[in-house]
Amino acid sequence: MRLPEFIRQHVDRIVEEWEQFARTLTPAAENLDRTALRDHARAILLAAARDMSSEQTASEQLAKAKGEGPEKTPSLDRAGASHGELRHTVGFDLVQMTSEFRHLRACVIRLWVNSLEAPDMAYLQDMIRFNEAIDEALAESTAAYAEQVDHSRDIFLAILGHDLRAPLQAVSMSIELLMRKASLTDDALNCARNIQQGSRHMAAMVSDLLELVRSRLGKSLPISPEPMDLADATRAAMAEACAGNPQCDPTLTVSGDTRGNWDAGRLDQLLQNLIGNALQHGEDPRELKLDLRGDSETIRLTVHNDGTPIPEEAIGTIFDPLVRSADEELGQPSTSLGLGLFIVKEVVTAHGGTIEVSSSAAEGTVFTVVLPKKI
Repeated sequence: MRLPEFIRQHVDRIVEEWEQFARTLTPAAENLDRTALRDHARAILLAAARDMSSEQTASEQLAKAKGEGPEKTPSLDRAGASHGELRHTVGFDLVQMTSEFRHLRACVIRLWVNSLEAPDMAYLQDMIRFNEAIDEALAESTAAYAEQVDHSRDIFLAILGHDLRAPLQAVSMSIELLMRKASLTDDALNCARNIQQGSRHMAAMVSDLLELVRSRLGKSLPISPEPMDLADATRAAMAEACAGNPQCDPTLTVSGDTRGNWDAGRLDQLLQNLIGNALQHGEDPRELKLDLRGDSETIRLTVHNDGTPIPEEAIGTIFDPLVRSADEELGQPSTSLGLGLFIVKEVVTAHGGTIEVSSSAAEGTVFTVVLPKKI
C-alpha cells in the first residue's frame, strides 16, 4: 500500500499514538484533555497525504527541500501554524512541540514499513514526500510558535514599561520637590542631583522601550503635527544635550525657511538622540556640527562628528533596535538600551521623511534627515 493511502486508512491509529506521546510532555500536558492533546494531528496527517498524492517534478522537489518551493499545501501550513500557536498557549516549550513531529514521523514510517510486503522504488519516493510534508508543517509550526513567543515578550515589556512609569514619576517629583524646598549641604545636594539625573535616564530608557514595543506590535509611532520652527527646536535640544557636558560646543548653521508642521515632542526625541549619539561617539564634543537647510517643500538636517568611522558592515543595521556600538560591546559604560537611532528612524518614518548615514575616516560621520514640511 502506498504511503498516502496508508495514512488515510490508519489516521486514527497514528493520532492515538500522537496523543499517547503528547501526554508524556509534562507539565504542560498534565491538565489537557484528549482533544487538546490531539490538537491538529489529524489535519496535519491528511494534508500531508494530499500533498504526497499531488504531482511533483524533480526541480520542484529540489526547491521544496531548500524551502524555496511555491506554497502547494496551504491546509498543511495552516494546520502546522495553528498547532504551534496552541502549543505555546497551553505551555509546551519549543523542544516539546518539535519533538511531537519527530515522534509523528517515526511512528508513521514504522507502522507503514511493518505493513509492507514487497517495497519498491515508489515507496522510497513516498517516504521522501512524507518527510517533506512533515518538515513543512514543522517549519510553519515553529515559526508560529516563535511569533507567539515574541508577541508574549512584547506584551510583557509593554506592561513592564507602563508599570515602571508611576514609581519613576514619584521619584522624579519627590527629588524635584526636595531640591526646591530643602536646604541641602554639598554632599546631600550632589546625591540629590545624582538621583535626579538617574531618574531622568531611566525615564528616557522606559520611553524608548515602549516605543520599541509599539513598533514590534505593529503600531506606527503616533504624531500630532503642529506649526513649529525646527531651528528653535534644534537650539533648545543642543542646549539640553550640552547641559551635562561642559566641553560641548556644537555649531549650528541655518539657511532658508525652517518652519513646518511637525510633532515637536517627536522631533525633540530625534534631535536629542542624534546629538547624544554624536557626542558619545565623536572624537571631540566641540567639533559637533549641525546644519539646517529649508526650502518650500522640505527641510534637511545634517549632524556631523569626527572620530572612528562606523564599520561598513554595521551601516546596514545601525537603525535596528538593540544594536550596540563596538565600544559598548567591549564593556564601556552606557545608559543606553541601543534604541536611540531606532527611535530616530521611527520618528522620521512617521513624518514621511528619509534618513541616511555616511561614515569615513576622512569625512567623519554624517546623519542626514529630510522631512516634508507638510504631512
